[in-house]
Amino acid sequence: MRITLLFVALFIFRNIPAQLITPDYSIQPIPFQKVKITDRFWGPRMETVRKVTVPATFRKNEETGRNRNFAIAAGSQEGAFCTHYAFDDSDVYKAIEGAAYAMRTHPDQQVIRETDSLIARIALAQEPDGYLYTWRTIADKQKKNGQWTEEDKKKQNLVDADKGRWSQEDQASHELYNAGHLYEAAVAWQEATGHKNLLDIALKNAELVLQSFGPGKLQKAPGHQEVELGLVKLYRHTGDKRYLDLAQFFLDVRGYGDPYQQNHQKVKDQREAVGHAVRAGYMFAAACDVSALKGTNAYKEALTAVWDDIVLHKMYITGGIGASGSNEGFASPYDLPNYSAYCETCSSIAFAMWCRRMFQLTGESKYIDILERTLYNALNAGLSLSGDAFFYPNPLESRKNVERVPWFTCACCPPNLTRFFSALPEYFYAKNGNDFYINLFGASNTTIENINSAGQKVKVNIRQETDYPWDGMVRVHIEPAKPNTFTLRIRIPGWAKGDAVPGDLYRFFEFSGAVTLRLNGKSIVPTIENGYAVINRKWAAGDVVELSLPMQVQRIAANQKIEPDLNRFAFQRGPLLYCLEGKDQSDDHILNILVPDTAVIGVKTDPQLFNGITALYFRGYLVNKIISPEQGDLKPINLKAIPYFMWANRGKDNMLVWLPHDLRAARALAQPTLAHESKMTSSEGLKGDITAVADQYSPKDSNDQENPFVHWWPKFGSKEWLQYDFKQPEQIGTARIYWFDDERTGGGCRVPKSWTVQYLEGDTWKNVYAPGGFPVVKDGWNEVQFEPVKTKALRLEVQLQEGVSAGVHEWEVK
Repeated sequence: MRITLLFVALFIFRNIPAQLITPDYSIQPIPFQKVKITDRFWGPRMETVRKVTVPATFRKNEETGRNRNFAIAAGSQEGAFCTHYAFDDSDVYKAIEGAAYAMRTHPDQQVIRETDSLIARIALAQEPDGYLYTWRTIADKQKKNGQWTEEDKKKQNLVDADKGRWSQEDQASHELYNAGHLYEAAVAWQEATGHKNLLDIALKNAELVLQSFGPGKLQKAPGHQEVELGLVKLYRHTGDKRYLDLAQFFLDVRGYGDPYQQNHQKVKDQREAVGHAVRAGYMFAAACDVSALKGTNAYKEALTAVWDDIVLHKMYITGGIGASGSNEGFASPYDLPNYSAYCETCSSIAFAMWCRRMFQLTGESKYIDILERTLYNALNAGLSLSGDAFFYPNPLESRKNVERVPWFTCACCPPNLTRFFSALPEYFYAKNGNDFYINLFGASNTTIENINSAGQKVKVNIRQETDYPWDGMVRVHIEPAKPNTFTLRIRIPGWAKGDAVPGDLYRFFEFSGAVTLRLNGKSIVPTIENGYAVINRKWAAGDVVELSLPMQVQRIAANQKIEPDLNRFAFQRGPLLYCLEGKDQSDDHILNILVPDTAVIGVKTDPQLFNGITALYFRGYLVNKIISPEQGDLKPINLKAIPYFMWANRGKDNMLVWLPHDLRAARALAQPTLAHESKMTSSEGLKGDITAVADQYSPKDSNDQENPFVHWWPKFGSKEWLQYDFKQPEQIGTARIYWFDDERTGGGCRVPKSWTVQYLEGDTWKNVYAPGGFPVVKDGWNEVQFEPVKTKALRLEVQLQEGVSAGVHEWEVK
């Protein structure tokens, strides 16, 4: 009998939800399905995601063959792996997760039927032992049938096709990355619909992963972190501690590989943000989860130090992270270029996920301050207002070279946005016992349960009334079912107190404005703890707290170590960063302006722009010519700034966030030159806007990616050309070239092996005669004087080095 009772007790214990039997975050978010967003900012945004973005991602997954890969792997269709990247399965899983979150509040039976049909296809693609990775399953079938070609091998350059499962997992195979997204989607789908079909697939795969990895088994770290978060989701959903243990193993086994994958040190020993920004965000978010659920402080110093390194040295004013495109990640401290800023949309999502978990661990408002900055600016910019076009990088300057597109070959960002925005309400509120946190502001409502002094549960309705971020007045209505004592903690944003960000990476010029709080119409001065106004009282129906945040426009200066932002400022109003876009100006040459730091800023709602936004109006100058650092030929111009996240919704355009207030940072308008006014053509395969070679922007060195350039990558060792066709025959005797060479940052372009200049005589191209030859110089001008020729066209002929390509910053002729 005692044995039977013990078995029953163990069975019950095994099936208790994980959060009841282990440590966890003391601060828990209010689940998104229990929060209703009613404002005119996020409310319509989320509806657009539900009605437009979610269906668009499903449609693109079908059109691009991502869904078909599962059918091919299952053998129900013939063919080779039909997309570009081995991790493309993850886009399908993320789309399902986003749809699941959307359906928690808006059930749709048609979506359920269609998704269940897709899940059935996924199930058929899963191998008998649980392995699920369509690229390798398809490749193995092709090899077995003798259909594996050299072309197939080249197509998938991320994995070594000749090695087996998991062989490249700590490099670039992404098998566990795919699995992590599968696990997250499976839990979301079961919670949204009650259907276990995807969860069964996930659990079968997870069992294989448990058998394959761990102490005494494969000692490999995931090359792209994500499975750790997925395993935590499975643990929370099932209570099976093996998943949490494996998540910790994947964190702790690191320390033998590449900084690009944060595998250069043990996670607990890392102190600097290095490598791929998305991977870092996912990894440290998972480290927060494991810390909370294991009750360990092992990662505490690393979490704090790396987060501080980002915010103090490596974060854009938009809250975006990952400055470098070469590694999709972090560069050196203060290396934050604007034109070439990478700021991948997925990295903003990962950073927001990590920031929220840091708040849950610590209760400190600075983590929500940065989350808010990222959310309203860098992250929000990733999705078009129409909901069906996207940014992958999010630069802070454009020269009509950037546009939103409906999909990418590497399409990680679009479905990632669907899952983030569909669950956005869970970022608004949090709870710790009888402490209730208001983290983000927006018209919304939720219901919580508190425990009164008699140990009874009391329901409390909490409703925000506000037009934030356009207006700084936030009214919080408290409606308990009966009078109830609890603590309300309202975040006072750092920007509202004069701190642009924690630390000195950015600062306000001269902060103006004050925060005020009123309780039932009377001013109060509450205690401030960890950045939160703390109000503890016995609340009754009808109680109202009014928070007034200063909404004066603030000018922001960057740390002087950020070279591209010297002698410039940016505008911020509330949590929103502003930018200039060409279409809003009387003259679209916004890259050639000067705005005095004393300019008076007008604030006005523009009902014609994006259904009504708050725009900024001020006076500036077009810089026709710079005579000296103190003197220029200036033309007055009226300017309008719009919120940064809204730019590029009207096509390609010039855009600028950091505005020069000093001539030392200004650029004069391009003057008419022979090259600038010519027709420009090139050999096939040239990448970039060809007009860049005559835009009169002088690079600081050959690897200056803040200035536009063109290149022929991935063409190697070939002979290429650029050509100027003049309006009429011109006499030319000088040419000078500035080559693009990105060797220092690991790129594939080098100065050429050789070059020459040709002129058109009749219908024949002839080489010019240059007694001094054609020098090849890196990080400087390559100037040549040749015997003058009169011609209607001039050609720059370039012989690329073997194994590398080449590019051009500028080509001047006279």
